[in-house]
Amino acid sequence: MPFPEPFYSWRPHPWHGIAPGPDAPKVVQAYIEITPFDLVKYEIDKVNGMLRVDRPQRTSSQPPSLYGFIPRTLCGRRTGALTPGARDGDGDPLDICVLSERPITAREILVKAKVIGGLTMLDNGEADDKIVAVLAGDFVWGEVEDLAQLPPVLVERLRHYFATYKLLPGAVPVPVTPYDQQRAYEVLTASLQDYHAVYGGPANA
Repeated sequence: MPFPEPFYSWRPHPWHGIAPGPDAPKVVQAYIEITPFDLVKYEIDKVNGMLRVDRPQRTSSQPPSLYGFIPRTLCGRRTGALTPGARDGDGDPLDICVLSERPITAREILVKAKVIGGLTMLDNGEADDKIVAVLAGDFVWGEVEDLAQLPPVLVERLRHYFATYKLLPGAVPVPVTPYDQQRAYEVLTASLQDYHAVYGGPANA
């Protein structure tokens, strides 16, 4: 016997229908699109909210962490103004990398993430920041408060991945610069404000 229609005909849009969390910018909900085991880049479809294949990874490089975005954020004018040389934000939700000691292989999930820093990145003149966070309550990474407390090799893996993951043969890597927790709060707050200015609704909740 089929379920009544309301049980299966609707789900919230991952970008617009899910809250970033009441403790943003310190602790946020992150929607995960890619795991460290993926060799294909998946991306949320902005119109229908479904996960789609964006492209296969061009190289053998794999994501060094869970990767996704923070709901109800937007890299717009305010966010772009925080990156020197950017003419604007890239118009997407704010990306986030979430470190977890235990392997997490599922995508299209929500995780509670504590913000510890980020990476500045320019993509064709537009700001494309990557927030770095740790899984809240993680037994290995959960006590980390700032990016500087991570092993340098782990920060370098994150930096190198985003500097080269779109790289074509013969091209120059994209400059990627790590930053601390306080700047990450500023970027995240600006992206919440950018989203609210364009789409309205509550800033977090």
